[in-house]
Amino acid sequence: MKPPTIRDVAEAAGVSKSLVSLVLRGSGQVRPEKREAVLRAARELGYRPNEAARSLSERRTRTVGVLLNDLRNPWFVDLLDGLNPLLHDNGLRMLLADARLNRRAGQDPAEPLLDLRVDGLVVVGTLPGPAALGTAAERIPVVVAGAREPAPAGVDVVACDDEQGARLVTEHLIALGHRRVAHIAGYGAVGELRRRGFEATVRAHGLADQAVAEPSDMTEEGGYRATVRLLSRPRRPTALFAVNDIASVGALSAAEELGLRVPQDVSVVGYDNTSISRLRHVWLTTVDNAGQEVGRRAARCLLDRFERPGGAGRLHLSVPTLEIRGTTAAPPGDGIPLTG
Repeated sequence: MKPPTIRDVAEAAGVSKSLVSLVLRGSGQVRPEKREAVLRAARELGYRPNEAARSLSERRTRTVGVLLNDLRNPWFVDLLDGLNPLLHDNGLRMLLADARLNRRAGQDPAEPLLDLRVDGLVVVGTLPGPAALGTAAERIPVVVAGAREPAPAGVDVVACDDEQGARLVTEHLIALGHRRVAHIAGYGAVGELRRRGFEATVRAHGLADQAVAEPSDMTEEGGYRATVRLLSRPRRPTALFAVNDIASVGALSAAEELGLRVPQDVSVVGYDNTSISRLRHVWLTTVDNAGQEVGRRAARCLLDRFERPGGAGRLHLSVPTLEIRGTTAAPPGDGIPLTG
């Protein structure tokens, strides 16, 4: 059976083909009763617009490329939950691509999305490289979400205030009475900002000589290994602040294997307030990194770029908050070192 055409919809609704086109494009120039007649006819006939033809006529695909730096990070899911609804409400669909996979293949991470002629690009996480993004930004609007590396001219950056979030964590632990606080640090601009906030806070409280920052790769395994090193020190820290929730899970596993109870023997704090942190058997104290708000702002920035292209790139920072749950408490006396 031949699929219904726009002519069939027009005949069923008793209107012209041009009016059907206006309705399908969401034009505000159509009277409500005519719009309802067209939509009813389209529903009854099972009509679906020819998107390829529509893209050719409008010279746009109504798609937005979303380049994810790391599909394993659950915080990016929260960001996408904020990004997608606003794009959808404006007739735009997301096309996802894995930047890590493209890089391993020796490919410009943004190239596959540009080949599909997306109308705009949202880069989620660490930048694939300013040069690559600069090339993309010369062709289409580009927004970076959840990263803080320097962006090319004309590219908006939407993120959370990571330095402030780290201060919130460190102040919380110090207020509980902890004096030997360790930071399981990360990499990139976001990792550096979180480390900077931690170090500035312990310095302000005169605790810099008792604090330590231990590097990690921001994975569960990296958090585990960093925690083993930290808790094997002669005077082990009584509190651990991990760069993200994933590393915190590794820290919790290491503490358990070393015979330490959380939070009675050692406090652990994460960052990002992901779904992992909210699991009942984890119930992690963490920083809410405003993932959905970052996503919504990124979508709004992109829509603004569609309407008003050009101009300097802008930095938009959301305000973090601390979610206190079950993995932090006062330190255990003098923090007796591990034995045996």
